Amino acid sequence: MSIVRQEMMLVDGEWTSGGRDEKIEVVNPTSEEVIATVPRGTREDARRALEAAVIAQRKWEETPPIKRASILAKVAQLIREKREELARVLTSEQGKPLFEARLEVDGSAAHFDYFAEFARRIEGDVLPSDNPGQTIMILRLPIGVVAAITPWNFPSAMVARKLAPALITGNSVVLKPSSNTPLSAVELVKIVDQAGVPRGVVNLVTGDGSEVGDELCGNKSTGLITMTGSTEAGQKIMQRASNQLGKLILELGGKAPFIVWRDADIEWALKCAVWARYWNCGQTCISSERMYLDSSIKTKFLAKFVQMSKALRTGDPTSKMTDLGPMVSKKERSTSERFIDLAEREGSKIILHGGRSHLKKGWFLGPTVIEGVSQGSPLVQKEIFGPVVPVLEVETFDQAIDMANDCEYGLASYVFTKDNVNVMKAVQRIKFGETYVNQVGPEQLQGAHTGFRMSGLGAEGSRHGLELYTQLKTCYIDWNDSPSLPYLFPYH
Repeated sequence: MSIVRQEMMLVDGEWTSGGRDEKIEVVNPTSEEVIATVPRGTREDARRALEAAVIAQRKWEETPPIKRASILAKVAQLIREKREELARVLTSEQGKPLFEARLEVDGSAAHFDYFAEFARRIEGDVLPSDNPGQTIMILRLPIGVVAAITPWNFPSAMVARKLAPALITGNSVVLKPSSNTPLSAVELVKIVDQAGVPRGVVNLVTGDGSEVGDELCGNKSTGLITMTGSTEAGQKIMQRASNQLGKLILELGGKAPFIVWRDADIEWALKCAVWARYWNCGQTCISSERMYLDSSIKTKFLAKFVQMSKALRTGDPTSKMTDLGPMVSKKERSTSERFIDLAEREGSKIILHGGRSHLKKGWFLGPTVIEGVSQGSPLVQKEIFGPVVPVLEVETFDQAIDMANDCEYGLASYVFTKDNVNVMKAVQRIKFGETYVNQVGPEQLQGAHTGFRMSGLGAEGSRHGLELYTQLKTCYIDWNDSPSLPYLFPYH
């Protein structure tokens, strides 16, 4: 039996167990053992963190951006120095293979490096006035306090993606990580603290969304809520934030179509299809969630895809021999299994049923491939978020686009074709925030990660994402020796 770690929250520069003795248990999805506890924070803990963030933000805003950037660069350096330790913490709480965890930690460091580069590039405008001797200035100011709510599927990278742009633009942050995977957030906040971020600028409150999250989203001190999670959770946050018209950045659900046309590089498309579906055991917002195959290559492509899926090795995520680790929780595995049961009830053909692992413990679920699915089925319309993929056949490229768009989600999409006309059709007509042509993700820092329809609001990454952490302010300046406006006081 391993030793159970006992972690704390960070509020106003102090590590604390919070206002109640109750703890949240963090369970290793491979061993099903409790590996750590974190405080089950209270509404009052969230309020205290917000109050501290309000006070600390004023001085942080006055700190020159280049100084803020040096601290972010230090954070990136420390993350890289602790790469292996952070990756193992990540794998222990989330279950992804260690090689994927290392890549995620690298990405976390890259977020801090990338946004540090904007220290001298937070730009406004200077514009001519309609009146003589006057100037118009549009400034970009910090919003104030940012509430950052992060998910369990990328518990390190999503924290970095929200902290880095918030901090470089002069905001303070109250972070609430997923209760399934809070340890990576705790470790990153320790690094932020060690790097010299002033007291109260970054706060960490662990706890339930119904209490801590609700307070963060409904409190008048919160200027911006940035959240990655389900569409249902995003809708609740919108409703809660509406009382004070809080600004929102929401990255929500996805149902990415994966289109393979007859002229594609088939071997390359197969490799990409395997990665796009099974990366992180299918628990990725931009995962391939439905496959549309040209009828002329469907049989050959599908047979090879099933063969490659079947060859993936499921097991201990710390082993170099493992391709797929467990799902993050028993609940998430059960959700994916319900989709498989639905396919059987609908009469679809399950041509590969991965099932549960031969291992006695762990929330494992192997790759599952289903054909004969109708476009209107929940397997095609609803987010599965597990290693299950429905396959549909299309006769024309236009039909593939229309079926891809026939979904309430609009986050990521994939197209494999060498026909430039089809490429441009995809670029213009597929209504998704991201379209990967002859390649797969993850998304890059300089790209705007955004969604259409029910996949969210705003953007993350790039200058477009950065600007959402700022508030525009327009200043009208009169510098005449004898200022006057001809339209003032027209009455006799």
